[in-house]
Amino acid sequence: MQDLSIGFVPLLDSAIVLAAEAKGFFVEERLNVRLTRETSWSAIRDRLAVGSLQAAHVLAPMPIAANLGLFPLAPKLMAPIALGLGGNAVTVSAGLGAAMEAEGDESDLDPAKAGAALKRVIAARKAEGLPPLRFGVVYVFSGHNLELRYWLAANGIDPDRDIEIVVLPPPFMPDAVEAGRIDGYCAGEPWNTIAARRGAARIVTVKAKIWRSSPEKVLALPADFVEANEETVAALLRGLYRASQWAAAPENHPELAAILAEPGHLDVDRAMLEPLFSGTLAISDKAQTTVEDFFLTSAKAATFPWQSHALWFYSQLVRWGLCDHSAENAEIAKMSYRPDIYRKALQPLHTPLPGASLKVEGALKAPTPVGASAGGLILGPDGFFDGQTFDPDQVGAYIDKQKAAI
Repeated sequence: MQDLSIGFVPLLDSAIVLAAEAKGFFVEERLNVRLTRETSWSAIRDRLAVGSLQAAHVLAPMPIAANLGLFPLAPKLMAPIALGLGGNAVTVSAGLGAAMEAEGDESDLDPAKAGAALKRVIAARKAEGLPPLRFGVVYVFSGHNLELRYWLAANGIDPDRDIEIVVLPPPFMPDAVEAGRIDGYCAGEPWNTIAARRGAARIVTVKAKIWRSSPEKVLALPADFVEANEETVAALLRGLYRASQWAAAPENHPELAAILAEPGHLDVDRAMLEPLFSGTLAISDKAQTTVEDFFLTSAKAATFPWQSHALWFYSQLVRWGLCDHSAENAEIAKMSYRPDIYRKALQPLHTPLPGASLKVEGALKAPTPVGASAGGLILGPDGFFDGQTFDPDQVGAYIDKQKAAI
């Protein structure tokens, strides 16, 4: 048995990591896995850097940022598997939610309506001489930060001038918005619905509507560990893939919710978690709704590490001044995600695998059968709420176009 320490942050999208350990999928792959619960992404980052973790549930842009040397003690990381699609939301205080409703938001999670209403609220506050609204994100190099910025900018809101963005660990956000320390935040579940159920906040839109079928977390491993432990890494990926299929089955959702609810895992009420697996969200203390494809663990190649996803995150790091664009940097970003390792590891399972490693994001307007190593793989719909597409072969032109927009 190979010993492994894997870190995670208490979020819905740690589901397949927790399920793989609880249901014995790791043991069946001859792995002895010890899970380590961390509160913050900086703790995960540092423990990977010093070698106390061999792998971790991490934010999708983190391996890219690490490989570009964008934070201290940055280890070289590889992401050979994604841990699902979707799973986060944008939540605002009850007071800001009411102000947005007065400006035309219809509480239907539409990113365009919510963004237009927020823009009008911001303009009114400026006219009254009030300070900028403050939004929390979980980490600078997070999908939350980059997608929040994308949503704001697409609605004509400058995230660097019209609001203030601060960093908080996800479990702290409900208390922060309730105390008035922040006016809103973008975080993974269940930390949005917790605040909504309290009546302290309202969910105004979700990742699954801002960028549909997009990754939230990936598994990251130090590159030197991957290179020295090929069979162990392959076994790890197989265990996670099998857990992703188990987690996707509706009949397993009650047990999955119970696993996540445990004190050493998310430590929240299982009754709050279970509806989320079918996309049912409490958007306030008085209303709930169901979001298609809110969080996927298996369908639509949910665990495949698309290099086009990596390049989109890279484009946003450049757009917001977090790194410079060059052909070399783009290649580093692309190779942070490793579909080649994923394919090789999963070959014994005879599962459908995409034939391509990149795709045009936003090109699929409906569920579409695609070329795969085995039959039965359907992708889409995918894409961005504003109708834009991202061609990974045209990264530079895409960056230039977005920089010119705001």
